[in-house]
Amino acid sequence: MKFSICNLGCKVNACEAESISEALSAKGWTRSIHEEDSDAVLIFTCAVTNTASAKSRQMLHKARHANPKAVTAVVGCYAQMQDGLLDDADIIVGSSHKNKLPDLLEQFQQTGEKIRVIEDLKETPFESMPLDHFEDHSRGVLKIQDGCNQFCTYCIIPYVRGRERSLDPDTAVANAERVAQNDSEIVLTGIHTGRYGKEYNVSLAQLMKRILKEVPALERLRISSIEMTEVSDELIQLIKEEPRIAHHLHIPLQSGCDEILQKMGRPYDTAAYYAKIEQIRREIPHIAISCDVIVGFPGESEEMFEKTYAFLEKCKFAFLHVFPYSLREGTRAAAMAGQIDPKIKKERAEKCRRLSMKLEDAYQQAQIGRMAEVITERPHGNDTPGHTSDYIHVVIPGQIYSRGSLVQVRLKEYRSRQMIGETESVKNDEVI
Repeated sequence: MKFSICNLGCKVNACEAESISEALSAKGWTRSIHEEDSDAVLIFTCAVTNTASAKSRQMLHKARHANPKAVTAVVGCYAQMQDGLLDDADIIVGSSHKNKLPDLLEQFQQTGEKIRVIEDLKETPFESMPLDHFEDHSRGVLKIQDGCNQFCTYCIIPYVRGRERSLDPDTAVANAERVAQNDSEIVLTGIHTGRYGKEYNVSLAQLMKRILKEVPALERLRISSIEMTEVSDELIQLIKEEPRIAHHLHIPLQSGCDEILQKMGRPYDTAAYYAKIEQIRREIPHIAISCDVIVGFPGESEEMFEKTYAFLEKCKFAFLHVFPYSLREGTRAAAMAGQIDPKIKKERAEKCRRLSMKLEDAYQQAQIGRMAEVITERPHGNDTPGHTSDYIHVVIPGQIYSRGSLVQVRLKEYRSRQMIGETESVKNDEVI
């Protein structure tokens, strides 16, 4: 039996999809990259924007058209919304009980009766979805947290992912040990990762300490994204003292204008945000800090946008993830006055993306000459790519190393927006 996976959305979605892929493979299924020859097509949906919801519906219709005989299962955030536009699917599973998908596929094949698993998320416990290896990726991903209690005015996620909940620390460490058998680096991820462990009275920093202590084979531990308000003194000190923690923090900003931040429902202002990143840089001088920014939020005037642009320049980020505001029905922002013309949103986003390239170039050029440890990815021809602790993508020309090797390089040259590294020494060179 063959299955294929179509994945939309965030890193958490991708992690969950790969976990289901492993579970199906363990039951004897074979993964295919083609929907046309699959016996089952699993669509991991996204609802963060109206566009993402539309793409989720399109993926279902495409799968139905490409292979009418295949079992179709739609999973995740958009499925949780139950708006009646997914009725063509044979199986609908919302934001809980995803790990039952292999059994649900077998149930449908036996009975032919449609299956709907949608539950109220208010009291949903954390659903552990173990993952040994993130196929076709250079680093392992470990989901440790789900849900969000923040309710930003533009965001549907708390409604479709539910309230905050965490993987228990013992299971998190055990899962990290499993992932470390295949991957030199692990990325800790979640919907609101920095809120990890509240129900266990355990902080994210404390979990990271345990993983590093109890999984000595792990070479690098990275945080996927963390809110400014969750970057604690404890976490800063841990990153400063522990060389195996990646020196990169992605800290969502969303706007550099205090009035817009307030309308968004963000729990900080620009002064607090800037003070936090300055504190981080004082303690960890070579750390890379990146951010998300949304432009064209309802009511954002040209003057407000220019405040955001100036603040982005002031912060000297390593790079930006730029998003034009996308109206999401069911959120408070969707009903706000002053919706911005799409053309203006596009122009503002393009301007910020050009700034991102400028900031990235400046950051990378400033690193030339220093030593850096690169965890390698699969070789391309006669060259080996990889990433440094501070998330610089490096190419080591004329050298072939196995995936997951640790190579000490000197950052020699930045050309055509690509960092070139020269090998100084190799810690290990094993197929991982």
